Amino acid sequence: MADIKKEHEREELHRAIWAIADELRGSVDGWDFKSYVLGTMFYRYISENLTEYINAGEIAAGNVSFDYAQLSDTEAEEAREGLVQEKGFFMLPSELFCNVQARAPQDENLNETLEKVFRHIEGSAKGSSSEQCFSGLFDDFDVNSNKLGATVAKRNEKLAKLLGGIGGMNLGAVQGHSIDAFGDAYEFLMTMYASNAGKSGGEFFTPSDVSELLTRLGTVGKTKVNKVYDPACGSGSLLLKATKVLGKDGVQFGYFGQEINITTYNLCRINMFLHDVSFDKFSIACEDTLTAPQHWDDEPFELIVSNPPYSIKWAGDEDATLINDPRFTPAGVLAPKSKADLAFIMHSLSWLATGGTAAIVCFPGIMYRGGAEQKIRKYLVDNNFIDCVIQLPANLFFGTSIATCIMVLKKNKADNKTLFIDASGECVKVTNNNRLTTENIERIVSVFAGREEIKHFSHLAEYGEIVESGYNLSVSTYVEAEDTREKIDIVKLNAEIEEIVAREQVLRDEIAKIIGEIEV
Repeated sequence: MADIKKEHEREELHRAIWAIADELRGSVDGWDFKSYVLGTMFYRYISENLTEYINAGEIAAGNVSFDYAQLSDTEAEEAREGLVQEKGFFMLPSELFCNVQARAPQDENLNETLEKVFRHIEGSAKGSSSEQCFSGLFDDFDVNSNKLGATVAKRNEKLAKLLGGIGGMNLGAVQGHSIDAFGDAYEFLMTMYASNAGKSGGEFFTPSDVSELLTRLGTVGKTKVNKVYDPACGSGSLLLKATKVLGKDGVQFGYFGQEINITTYNLCRINMFLHDVSFDKFSIACEDTLTAPQHWDDEPFELIVSNPPYSIKWAGDEDATLINDPRFTPAGVLAPKSKADLAFIMHSLSWLATGGTAAIVCFPGIMYRGGAEQKIRKYLVDNNFIDCVIQLPANLFFGTSIATCIMVLKKNKADNKTLFIDASGECVKVTNNNRLTTENIERIVSVFAGREEIKHFSHLAEYGEIVESGYNLSVSTYVEAEDTREKIDIVKLNAEIEEIVAREQVLRDEIAKIIGEIEV
């Protein structure tokens, strides 16, 4: 009963959130407007998070009527240094979401007020250990953008509506709410924006069902991992799925990721905070992972999950230093300049812990193409790094109908075999996309964990089979598709035809007899 209530609560919240977000944007494209909605939600969250943290401390000390939001800025200033150390940032009471929202309809300089508040939040972390987590966090929240309105008055009107709309969302208390409302609302909005944005949305967002499958594959037999890493982390949904799968204490030392797109990088950091991940438990960097990796000092990682961009260009052999890079050297060849897919695979393998697992979504072409890609596959197979290849259904991702694959990598396999799973039929259709159900995920993970042989579904291939197939790793090479065509019994069919022909002749004879009688 409690689960039904919780799900109903979630659905109600989702409907309200999307209605507010859709109404607020007006004529602005939803994809462009997402930074305003998500940024405002983040502003509300950290305001309430800080307030509840301070209030809880005061109430525990016996000051039961204390409310930080009612305190004067002068009194609050005394706590700045301590709060930056503990929470990573500081806000004056006058800068809190609730107070700015209350004044918003009468504030003729609301755009300037918000810009100043955001600058102060980011500035409060400067020089502290949390600086990287807050620096530039509000860069995409442009309070002076023409997208919000042609004049300052119109922009401020839109900003006031935005504050009112987000303030009116029933997100409950920051701590102790029943449905992880802030993080859940963020994930819901990201899904809606991505599904409505077409290709641009699909480039950075991995649907929740695929994220869960990757994380489940990477954590089979484990109750906790040291660190989670995603070399192309997008908005961070894949990284955070480890907490949902393993529980709040399942990730011991934090979440690490790298993202090249500055807007998505900011969204990822916001996502961390909204899922109650403290500043000292995550490290997200903004750079090109393949040519400028930022987490050398943090590797190796016990869990790597990723959905890197498909077949993008990279420096490849144009950069003479890359062939000597310890991540790429072992294969003796670099991924093609026009297709960086296997460069992400090699990077992930290099940073994978000895007892760890990497589960990576792949473009299907890397499984069978020749040239440099075949040589890299040969290296991976010969050294027994590929644990499993899974064929996924088509149309799982936003903006592309490609039937992708998952490659699972390990460094300490117990055997010299590779499991191939054909999960292309494991899905249900939901609106325009296919989705993996709980049952679909359970079946795939169960077969993966048990390394089972199931006719037309999975095959545990010997090393020699793969060599014989020219290091082709396409699932269809090893798992024979079930023939669903209707089987026809030729002998039975011929007998039926003979019977029909004989019957036809009898009828013709009877008709001829009747016609003869009529003529007489």
